[in-house]
Amino acid sequence: MRPSPSYVHGASDKPLLGETVGQLLDRIAATHPDRPALVVRGQSVRRTYGQFHAEVERVAAALLALGLARGERIGIWAPNRAEWVVLQFAAPMAGLVLVNINPAYRLHELEFALNKVACRALVLPRRFKTSRYLEMLLELAPELALAAPGALASVRVPSLREVILLDDEPAPGTRRWSELAALASADALSRMREQAASLAFDDPANIQFTSGTTGAPKGATLTHHNIVNNGYFVGESMRLTEQDRLCIPVPFYHCFGMVLGNLACVTHGACMVIPGEGFDALTTLETVAAERCTGLHGVPTMFIAELDHPQFREFDLSSLRTGIMAGSPCPIEVMRRVVNEMHMSEVTIAYGMTETSPVSFQTVPEDPLERRVASVGRVHPHVEVKLVNEQGEIVPCGETGELCTRGYSVMLGYWEDPARTTEAVDPAGWMHTGDLAVIDDEGYCTIVGRLKDMIIRGGENVYPREIEEFLYTHPKVQEVQVFGVPDAKFGEQVCAWVHLREGATATEAEIQDFCRRHLAYYKVPHYVRFVTSFPMTVTGKVQKFLMREAMARELG
Repeated sequence: MRPSPSYVHGASDKPLLGETVGQLLDRIAATHPDRPALVVRGQSVRRTYGQFHAEVERVAAALLALGLARGERIGIWAPNRAEWVVLQFAAPMAGLVLVNINPAYRLHELEFALNKVACRALVLPRRFKTSRYLEMLLELAPELALAAPGALASVRVPSLREVILLDDEPAPGTRRWSELAALASADALSRMREQAASLAFDDPANIQFTSGTTGAPKGATLTHHNIVNNGYFVGESMRLTEQDRLCIPVPFYHCFGMVLGNLACVTHGACMVIPGEGFDALTTLETVAAERCTGLHGVPTMFIAELDHPQFREFDLSSLRTGIMAGSPCPIEVMRRVVNEMHMSEVTIAYGMTETSPVSFQTVPEDPLERRVASVGRVHPHVEVKLVNEQGEIVPCGETGELCTRGYSVMLGYWEDPARTTEAVDPAGWMHTGDLAVIDDEGYCTIVGRLKDMIIRGGENVYPREIEEFLYTHPKVQEVQVFGVPDAKFGEQVCAWVHLREGATATEAEIQDFCRRHLAYYKVPHYVRFVTSFPMTVTGKVQKFLMREAMARELG
């Protein structure tokens, strides 16, 4: 009997939502006007859905009153703040396209992002931690210091006209966020609502720059339909209701915070609880306990930091039941600790990519724990997935292939980059993710690595994820990353960077011997290096290409 093909389709009796971001908020605020919508502890902000909706409408009207026109881009370069959430809903309500700019960007990256999508306006704080945003912007556009608000004409960022500052302290050439409310006259609100009613859910709503490991970042362009529905079905998988309070310490500029966090909440009338501008383990634990949060999001490194915090046992986390662990492979032992020690019995694993809004697979609370710790669940509603080989043929169930996805969630494309869009999305509408996966007979998917990360050692295919999961069972290993390095004889050799538990010591030979007893010889790391941290993006994604480069330099 021939095995079935690796193709799954998320058949569902729940229809897609045919709403824009603004229409969604209108409906939810009308249904739950007195329910808590937003809590931002660091800013002492508490809003009901009625209050939040009114604030979003005022800002949307003000943006149009400034002269911003439908389809124009407005960037936000800021950490997690109440204003970020307001703008996330106000910009698309006004028919504008919100551009998420990574708070870690420096001058060169900022210039590229603003010019790539021709940002007309930029919202930013004066500073955050070591990033002096306004100073960097003035270095890029010194004309700002001489311009009247709204009249910026910069040589290096010619499209930029408006700069809106999130601080009360004024600065030349900028407007203050607090001044926007005065622009929201009755006439401006009327014009905004008229425009909002004319929007289509297939209009672009959001541009997110993908943190590619090679070449310039690409602006994945997402529609209202993409992000509203993905947020809705993420929330459905978590079993969210208006009674839930979700702690969101992951960054908003990324899909994890903005879609899996904010939109998952709003589509269900749940409360968004923001612990701080950036991730801090202690602040997150304090917030969960004080706000009686029922859900908590994070990448594995965040959960590890929380679990290993010296004050972890001091906090009552018994209100927790759900949340999402995603963003990078989730070690099995970490997942077990989250379930057992943080009371998150219904925690889910989600898998996706920015270009697919982002989630394609997710576990659900009914999945057995073994399934939840060993897979990324089953395909999301209304999404198709197939796994293909190098010839583009669908592989049989149980075999490794590249994951391709199709459906409502696939982006419009990369902003003004048809060549790279065509490389990623084929003529049949399939988004080629570059991820290697296996789908079993029950439809559960396991991500085994990246096409680019797969190690080919002497003709043998080696999947780093398998070795990483095994090394997590070593009692001295806290974190590990495995990758390939060039080798004259074998083409590539396996290298492991190991972060040991506090107080533990180990040798390269000890780690290699541990592997030799249980793994095929070609999977045993040829190189082992002990480190205290890994190079990462601000969203917690490990940058293996930087590790490869470091090892290549070391090995000459």
